[in-house]
Amino acid sequence: MSRIPATVVTGFLGAGKTSLIQSLLRSANGRRLAFVINEFGELGIDRELILGCGIEGCEEDDIVELANGCICCTVADDFLPSMKKLIERPEPPEHIVIETSGLALPKPLVQAFNWPEVKARVTVDGVIAVIDAAAVASGRFADDPEAVAKQRAADPNLDHENPLEEVYEDQLSCADLIILNKADLVSAAELARVRSEIAAQLRPGVRVVESRHGDLPASALLGLMAAAEDDLGSRPSHHDNEEDHDHEDFESFQVALPAIAEPAALEARILKAVEKFGVLRVKGFVEVPGKPLRHVIQGVGPRLVRHFDRPWKPGEARRGRLVVIGLKGLDRQGIEAEIRG
Repeated sequence: MSRIPATVVTGFLGAGKTSLIQSLLRSANGRRLAFVINEFGELGIDRELILGCGIEGCEEDDIVELANGCICCTVADDFLPSMKKLIERPEPPEHIVIETSGLALPKPLVQAFNWPEVKARVTVDGVIAVIDAAAVASGRFADDPEAVAKQRAADPNLDHENPLEEVYEDQLSCADLIILNKADLVSAAELARVRSEIAAQLRPGVRVVESRHGDLPASALLGLMAAAEDDLGSRPSHHDNEEDHDHEDFESFQVALPAIAEPAALEARILKAVEKFGVLRVKGFVEVPGKPLRHVIQGVGPRLVRHFDRPWKPGEARRGRLVVIGLKGLDRQGIEAEIRG
């Protein structure tokens, strides 16, 4: 029996992984896909966004959510049982797509495919790292000692090892394909510079592809045939000499929201909270009175987008919910008060 290919989609918070998966669904051409979604936080927003895309073939049973924390920290308890359940179906999927949380390190996850109960049935077709071109262009994750030295001199808060930078570098080191997303948000000169910086950190043969809104066809994402689980030695990680790791530098919480008559006003309050309290990521849904569709909100730093995605289901509670993600020590009460107004 041939092994089922699996694609690992990794990337920092808000880089565009879910948009990439939605694009993949639209161009799957009837291929039976299954998804394992690793949501960081209390609310499975990403799973709901995929289910709400309205694309034919996107069935609820084909999407498995792992909401118990970082997927690379809960491999034995959550990931492996979920994979076994998928591959032991009477009609197993033709391809499995795994969307990690923005905090997950890809290498421990790829290592899990060598476990006997999975290795005989599944192979890692490829690891895809989705990179936010605008974030990298701003220098937030550039591996430049001089730039880091300047940042540290200007900001004493950076006078320590940056865990976000480590996550970013580990994602690049493990990738078989780099998606440089949000290319439309930077100039041609900035994009060329970012491509050059990323290329200097990659293994030979790893391609960099630009995208806007994660819009790439399945033919460009699937079928890489990397067999990454057999190639771990060429994929260095900052955590290679550690037995385990954690993400104590991050926290998330959920904000319940009433029906919102003016989404634009809510957007302004969210952006104010992001700026005031240093929020990294927000995502969720709200009810807009008189509208039959859910209103989706997704924000990365000061960039926020809103749209209606799908009709509320009959009997579904129209509860507004927003997940807030940031570094440890967030002022939860202050953020909630600012958002609710």
